[in-house]
Amino acid sequence: MARYDAPSRGSGKQNTFFGGAAILAVGILVVKLIGMFYKIPLVNIIGAQGNTDFTNAYNIYAVLLTISTAGLPVAVSKLVSEANAQGRRGQVRRTFQLALGMFVILGLVSFLVMYFKADMLAEMMHDTKAAPGIRALSPAVVCVGCLAALRGYTQGHLNMTPTSISQIIEALCKLIIGLTLAWWLVKGGQPPETAAAGAITGVTVGTMVALVYMVLNYAFKGDHSRQLERDEPDAPGDIVRDILRIAIPITLSSSMVGIVTVIDSSLVQGQLQRVLLEDQACWALYSGFSFVDFAPLEQAVSAWKALLPTGTQATMAVLSQQVEAAQKALAGGTAAGGLESAALEVYALLESVSRSLYGNYGAALNIYNLPTSLMAAITASVIPAVSGALARRDRRGASRVSASALRVTALIAFPMGVGLFVMGRPIMQLLYPALEKDLAGPLLSTLGLATVFVCMMLVCNSVLQAYGFVNLPILVMVVGGGVKIFTNYHVVAMPKVGIYGAPLGNILCFGLCLGLDLVLIARVIPRRPRYLDIFLKPFLASALMGGSAWAVYGLGSKIALTLGKKSLEAALAAGKDPGGLGAMLCAMDQTAKQVLGLSRTGNALMTLGAIGIAVIVYGVLVVALRAISRDDLALMPKGNKIAKLLRL
Repeated sequence: MARYDAPSRGSGKQNTFFGGAAILAVGILVVKLIGMFYKIPLVNIIGAQGNTDFTNAYNIYAVLLTISTAGLPVAVSKLVSEANAQGRRGQVRRTFQLALGMFVILGLVSFLVMYFKADMLAEMMHDTKAAPGIRALSPAVVCVGCLAALRGYTQGHLNMTPTSISQIIEALCKLIIGLTLAWWLVKGGQPPETAAAGAITGVTVGTMVALVYMVLNYAFKGDHSRQLERDEPDAPGDIVRDILRIAIPITLSSSMVGIVTVIDSSLVQGQLQRVLLEDQACWALYSGFSFVDFAPLEQAVSAWKALLPTGTQATMAVLSQQVEAAQKALAGGTAAGGLESAALEVYALLESVSRSLYGNYGAALNIYNLPTSLMAAITASVIPAVSGALARRDRRGASRVSASALRVTALIAFPMGVGLFVMGRPIMQLLYPALEKDLAGPLLSTLGLATVFVCMMLVCNSVLQAYGFVNLPILVMVVGGGVKIFTNYHVVAMPKVGIYGAPLGNILCFGLCLGLDLVLIARVIPRRPRYLDIFLKPFLASALMGGSAWAVYGLGSKIALTLGKKSLEAALAAGKDPGGLGAMLCAMDQTAKQVLGLSRTGNALMTLGAIGIAVIVYGVLVVALRAISRDDLALMPKGNKIAKLLRL
């Protein structure tokens, strides 16, 4: 089978496309497992409100980070890969040096924005408590910029190991330092926003330590010899133009996701606060949740309305004007009036409720983002591998890499999406006992449907960019982002839908983007993949897998409830419930909880059992349906041996 190789420094070692992808995949899998041990306990430590503060700060960081680093590493890896394919070592060295300088400049600008405009950015997110976290994250932007340059350089040589190791170092520091600080601050009686800032500090320290590793790796293992440089590199201005020509469209395309996320998060939280104030019918939607107490809010709103001038409507616009006036008065050293003080109290309570609601949604997003983050292994390898093949005029090879990338993505994304959809509530109950499973569970199930779309879209974007169509993904994301923002703005404002409507925009946005990407690939790329072969078998295997998981968990639940009823009957027969029907119902509820696991033990066993059975079923179906081809396996390390073992 065909191999897609790049010259390797000195050793002549060859790297297959999926060899590099496999190294990245393993590294990213380890990073995400570490991330789970970070984010899951973190939410349980800092609570829903602290999670909202953390999420809002991180979303701002992600946008500025994407703007300063998203396109440049891809541009560096693409240009380095092409220069390596042509044997131009001098071009490789100069490209890296110029890119590193650009990273530092962009990182410093982003740092200044985050540190000095933190309050403004937090207010933009309708969460004033996020400002400490934004400041704590600001130094990380500079470090990650330098990290991105070094990672792009090594990936351009199809050497993914340093990237994986640095990511693991970064994640471990985040885990150890971030969780320790968050726990210590909470134990010390600090508010959730302070604990969230402490957790975020672990991210900043992690980027610093990872940067030290990458610098040492480059210093000791980088290609610094100029003896083999027989080419005259292009002029600096030409290289910078080439970098920007590639980086700017990719940056715009990549940053669209972050920008849309920030806008959407701001709108969702703003709409939640507006509807909570203007339409109290929505309170019934959340009245059963223990973390929401509407009595203080009802009293504060009534007191504020009583102070409003006659004929003035109690709207969010009016409240915002009065809050702004109160803040200006306090900033000027004067006391706020009675009306303004009442407005401040109402706004603080509205913000508190919306932080609690959005914190549950943010926890569901943490799980939803796990499958999409695994796509980085494939997207990081698609562009240099396809670009290298096209530079050698190997169109057939480029087509095979693209088709295999889409097929492997489908094999990963479909079961993950179906699994989240089917097991959303049990997973949230298992991982986040501090949250409301009846709120976070349905949110995760709905997000599971969007998982398939966003994973496939990310790889489709990389395929288009590798073939030189760097502007098309930008246009697609603009359209999809507009649909997401429009949908969530209106759906979340419906009193009977509220926060439950937030995931709907993800489904419509990324579903539309994927559809448009597939149409574009079919029209502009030669030897386009056959979509039916790529999607049908993973879909069938995933559907059957999801059915098995649902059946196993449902059967386990029925058995547990049956045992609970028998336990209750035995207690009643022994005369241990003389209190009548009310006591019996209470006992039944408590017994069922004990059997299902008051400490989550029962739910954990059933959830893990259902997932284990689903994995086995899916693995058997993938082999039985021949959902993965010998060509795909041939591109992987030891692929021919695996194909022989599976009799493909």
